[in-house]
Amino acid sequence: MEREESTPGERSTRPGERWTQATVYPDMWVDPDDDPRERGGADGEDGVEGVVDERALLLDSLRSYRLTVEMKCAGLDAEQLARRSVPPSTMSLLGLVRHLTEDERHVRRIMTGEDAPWLYRTEADRDADWDGAVADPAVVADAFDRWRAEMAATDRMVASIDDLGATNAGHSDLGATPGGELQLRELLLSHVEEYARHCGHADLLRECIDGRVGQ
Repeated sequence: MEREESTPGERSTRPGERWTQATVYPDMWVDPDDDPRERGGADGEDGVEGVVDERALLLDSLRSYRLTVEMKCAGLDAEQLARRSVPPSTMSLLGLVRHLTEDERHVRRIMTGEDAPWLYRTEADRDADWDGAVADPAVVADAFDRWRAEMAATDRMVASIDDLGATNAGHSDLGATPGGELQLRELLLSHVEEYARHCGHADLLRECIDGRVGQ
């Protein structure tokens, strides 16, 4: 049996019904005029238009995927954010935010050798970023605060390096040969890929929480 669809722009109140806030393009999350990926980020920074520069392309893609994760989490309470909504997976949107926070620190460890140890993961629990994502408003607030702080730190690091061909000062565990040389452009591309992959997870997690869909 096919799942029911609600009218575009109207929030569904019936379990199992898919809905979107968008009215212009029903396959989108919101309408273009309301989409921060189109008009600039939450901090007022404009998106990139007519990009031809490699650095700008990479950073605009990263910005877009970061915003997508934030949008997929919007409007949910602590229980919903922590819900493992796609069993048997233990993923949750809150766990995803914590995981991406760790990834931001990982990027800086590789590129500059920054002393940025894991915030959540331990040798005893390599999945603590996911496992510790519990339905507690304080845990939610802390996770989003940390994520935003780590994204800003990564952005400052990237801005401080003029050459995309600059190579890593820290140990790289990426690529076919761990410990090898990695250019900043390669590391940024890997970071964009990580966000893009998890945006797909966020799509499914959110849809199974309250039925909301859209790119």
